[in-house]
Amino acid sequence: MISAGAGSATYPDGRPAQPRGGPTVLRIMLGGQLRRLRESRNISRDEAGRAIRASNSKICRLELGRIPFKQHDLAELLTLYGVTDSSERETMQALARQAGVPGWWHQYNDLLPSWFGPYVGLEEAASTIRTFEAQFVHDLLQTEEYARAVFRVRHRRASAYDIERRVSLRLRRQRLLDHPDGPRLWSVMDEAALRRPVGGHAVQRGQIERLIEVAARPDVTLQILPFQAGGHAAAGGSFTILRFAEPDLSDVVYLEQLSGALYLDKQEDVDDYTLVMSELSVQAEPARNTESLLHAILREL
Repeated sequence: MISAGAGSATYPDGRPAQPRGGPTVLRIMLGGQLRRLRESRNISRDEAGRAIRASNSKICRLELGRIPFKQHDLAELLTLYGVTDSSERETMQALARQAGVPGWWHQYNDLLPSWFGPYVGLEEAASTIRTFEAQFVHDLLQTEEYARAVFRVRHRRASAYDIERRVSLRLRRQRLLDHPDGPRLWSVMDEAALRRPVGGHAVQRGQIERLIEVAARPDVTLQILPFQAGGHAAAGGSFTILRFAEPDLSDVVYLEQLSGALYLDKQEDVDDYTLVMSELSVQAEPARNTESLLHAILREL
């Protein structure tokens, strides 16, 4: 029977409470359980798709948690997979109902591209976030003024109102780091991201001062990849690796592009990027040197 993960809370009626990351995580957990049920019965995605009058690709998206389940589709798939126990069926259908409830970021859907919403949920669910940043300071560490300047660069035709809503969303995401059960953040930043005066020198100085404060936090590790390190392993640019405490969630690599994003969860892809992240951590200055390096950059701005 599917569960919300080891140690998860439950409602009084026994239903699992939503984990951090809410509907995004629940969809992935439910999809993973259904994939395991399908494979244990040696049923192909094509056969499953025919049972609910859907395509192979839709079954794939459901199993990856990319789209929510309709109750009647779930019921037919459970029957196909031989799940007849009424309590088990109800548990899974309750999860599907919970997974269909919009996350708090739903209020920003008119601004968010369809490919970014799932990332917000995964970010909230992560126990560890490891990133390499080539151009900008990581989203979760940006000051309000710096975030506003970034959005003005990226969305030149956006109204002032839309810019402020984007800033509001970013600041709301940053509360995650103050959560008592929040993730550990480990960010390697290219020196260029710290020296480029996004929004002007005053804004950049304020951002560096914020990073000096953040670098002292026990749940945050900051490293700087200096120019003198030369070429490095992350030739493709910025990326993020998300790791989860939930046993049903595999690590995910997130690659954001100008008009889309990639979510990589195949083990070989995750292993490749984990190796690159480890190499970057060795090439970068040790975290114990970060504060002094930031002070040196601050003096030069």
